[in-house]
Amino acid sequence: MKRVLSGLQPSGRLHLGNYCGAIKQFIRLQDNHEMFVFVASYHALTSSRNAAQLRADTRQVVIDYLAFGLDPAKTNVYLQQDVPQVCELTWLLSCVCPKHMMDKATSFKDKTARGLPASIGLYTYPILQAADILAVDPDLVPVGEDQRQHIEITRDLAQKFNHHFAPGSADDPSKAVFKIPDAMIRADSGATVPGVDGQKMSKSYNNGIDPFMDEKPLRKRVMKIVADSTPIDQPKDAGRDTTFQIFSAIAGSEDERTKDLRDKYANPPSDGFGYGHAKQALFELILDEFGEARKRRVELMNDPGYVEQVLKDGAAAAVARVAEVTARARAAAGL
Repeated sequence: MKRVLSGLQPSGRLHLGNYCGAIKQFIRLQDNHEMFVFVASYHALTSSRNAAQLRADTRQVVIDYLAFGLDPAKTNVYLQQDVPQVCELTWLLSCVCPKHMMDKATSFKDKTARGLPASIGLYTYPILQAADILAVDPDLVPVGEDQRQHIEITRDLAQKFNHHFAPGSADDPSKAVFKIPDAMIRADSGATVPGVDGQKMSKSYNNGIDPFMDEKPLRKRVMKIVADSTPIDQPKDAGRDTTFQIFSAIAGSEDERTKDLRDKYANPPSDGFGYGHAKQALFELILDEFGEARKRRVELMNDPGYVEQVLKDGAAAAVARVAEVTARARAAAGL
């Protein structure tokens, strides 16, 4: 059984982009993979300056993970802060990381361009991410296309450490300190989901749709999705419409509901089919698809003891795995 590792920063409630781009895949993978999914609380410190808010956001991400369908019996869910060995591994990897590798990291450039302070933590963010990944010896790391470079950096750092401290590992992987993981890049319509403004759905852009919102504000949010001015009785290009793209990401491009909606765009019925109709269809789809998750979330919010136990069990599994990797790395480096 292959091992999978992924994580997400705690920055408030999760949105449809998080679900379609990552969590939906985790739920599918957990049936036949060994899963480790963490909340990246250390990473959040590159921008968070409010301790109470970080604690609340961290807990909320865990609750949303579980509500969406991550099963603690199949997936080890844990907080990054509960596996502090990743910080030691970050230092070990930092000592073999050439400066130019961090200079080329696009995430630092992108985030500073958006106004984040240029801290050393933000600059070395990819090294901590590499430690998170390598710490559990994963085979696969599901990420979006925008994270491909980070996986390449992770692989490069693992290879550099192995080269310096595990001679012969290039020819015999059994001698390696760090396993070289592969990226699992989604290529379907759910990989990148647009927000209400048509840009990539992101908390940074405040353009997300939270499927756990109360019905009235949820419908109001959906109705704000951008659209062009094509008349109600005229054919429309579904592939270029934000509402349809979100609908397809949730239901799947080959789902009969998606095909039916696409046909209405191309061939409006006699009484017309406008973007308001499409948005109403999306609103109803969200309520249908996430009905059970919405109920489950309310239950989880009222059962903090269960959530604590899930995190305790997940951390224990992660620490056991990370301890083995850390011991190999320390011994190989001469510590």
